[in-house]
Amino acid sequence: MSKKNKLRIIPLGGLGEVGKNMMAYEFGGDIIVVDAGIMFPKNDMLGVDYIIPDYEYLKKRANRVLGIFITHGHEDHIGAIQHVIADISAPIYATPLTRGLIEGKLMRNNSQHKAQIKTIQAGEKTKVGPFTMEYFHVSHSIPDAVGFGITTPAGLVVHMSDFKFDHTPVDGWPTDFSKLAEFSTRGVDLLLSDSTNAERPGWTPSESVIGPAFDKVFSEAKGRVIVATFASLISRVQQVADAAAKHGRKMTFAGPSMVDNVKIARKMGYLEIPDEIIVPIDQALQMQDHKVAIMCTGSQGEPSSIVGRLSAGTNRQFDLRPNDTIVLSSHPIPGNEETISKTINRLLRRGVKVVDDSVAPIHVSGHAAQEEQKLLINMVRPKHFMSIHGELRMLKRHAELAVQVGMEEKNTVVVENGQVVELVGGKIQLGERIPGDYVFVTGESIGDIDHDVMRERGQLARNGILLIDISLDKLTGRLQHAPEIITRGFLSPEDAEELLPEVQKRVMDVVHGSGIDDEKDIVNAVKSYLHQQTKRRPMVFVTLSKS
Repeated sequence: MSKKNKLRIIPLGGLGEVGKNMMAYEFGGDIIVVDAGIMFPKNDMLGVDYIIPDYEYLKKRANRVLGIFITHGHEDHIGAIQHVIADISAPIYATPLTRGLIEGKLMRNNSQHKAQIKTIQAGEKTKVGPFTMEYFHVSHSIPDAVGFGITTPAGLVVHMSDFKFDHTPVDGWPTDFSKLAEFSTRGVDLLLSDSTNAERPGWTPSESVIGPAFDKVFSEAKGRVIVATFASLISRVQQVADAAAKHGRKMTFAGPSMVDNVKIARKMGYLEIPDEIIVPIDQALQMQDHKVAIMCTGSQGEPSSIVGRLSAGTNRQFDLRPNDTIVLSSHPIPGNEETISKTINRLLRRGVKVVDDSVAPIHVSGHAAQEEQKLLINMVRPKHFMSIHGELRMLKRHAELAVQVGMEEKNTVVVENGQVVELVGGKIQLGERIPGDYVFVTGESIGDIDHDVMRERGQLARNGILLIDISLDKLTGRLQHAPEIITRGFLSPEDAEELLPEVQKRVMDVVHGSGIDDEKDIVNAVKSYLHQQTKRRPMVFVTLSKS
């Protein structure tokens, strides 16, 4: 089959992990991109701020990228946008709220001058090159989310990003079932669908169940109510605002991303909060505790977030008070369970009440559970199915659900980042593999840290470091003075007093014995001795000077 009739689906992020969602579609050399998200670092990724997709494939073909289409305004779908537009000058297509959130993000990163953003609306369509993009509304935990119908000469693809079938959403705008049914009558060649909750049976509860839970929390709270959630979870902000108004509390926001997003959503009409309810945080901190509700970030227990700092007693702007109630309104991102548990324990030690979704239904997922996922497949009736957004076990489970509702296993595909999938002649097949690894972002550094550096950081964290400084006489090759040894994160003062003199002796024996052919001789001798004595393997470094 000729290349002219081949659609290439290129997963750059989000397949094999939860986060950094990014997908490229390529036909005849023309490319469109769907989403550009980030992923938060796992516990063992020390010193990493966040992770972005490896989009080197796109950078090499930047002049062929016709557009970047964004499904919604969550960080795992827009968080990498400032990095992408620094390398690729294609226009960004986004719904009004998503556009506002992207512009706010670019402004905070001084990147707004590089962006060309075009507003799209659910129900509209756009033709770019060989791609006709149709936008349809989906219910999610943020307003203005859309899925895409992508018509190409190779067939019709439905890209169903994050969604749920909520019949009573907070914004009153359920998923567009009629559009999905219409795609079905046309014939869908490939459905790509969100797998985040593929292991969760049943149906995801409606956002409307949260209202009564917040009502109960506010009615029982003796002091301040501090609600932590994602800065982009606009629907939750509305629910907290409604509860605050009902119980006579003023509302304030902490954290720049939370403040900016609320300001954007209110200005655009996606949040209906009366002016008299909102007060600046400085004013809120002077008010009586039982008249205040604070919304902030940190529901995942991130150490640098406001809740993380409050739990450690290091937040500068305000501290916890004895009657505070902390509400963590989100599910743990896979891998964050331990961090959240530690944060909750620290909060409890500080004497506050903590409410999470194990205590009360103060959060429901924005993602479809198994019954909704099966309903979508039955409604769209695709010829082929590809699970996206999730760890490998989630992707596999989602493909199994497709088989359960009648699809043939050979017509489902499960791949991870970098594995190209091709739609050609009405069939799907695997193409080549391209790089699809993590790109670590630390401060201003992007991609400079690799897995070897991360392994070294892990080793340093687990076993510590030992530095040996040696000065030799360049004529005789003998030591000018006893080796200086510095250790960090390895030995207690008592152990150091016992072991380091022997380490010095071993170093002197190597130098004065056969001489130093290679600094590795000293490293190996010291490592061998230390492991024999402690059963640990610190990183050992030698600095050698001759004078």
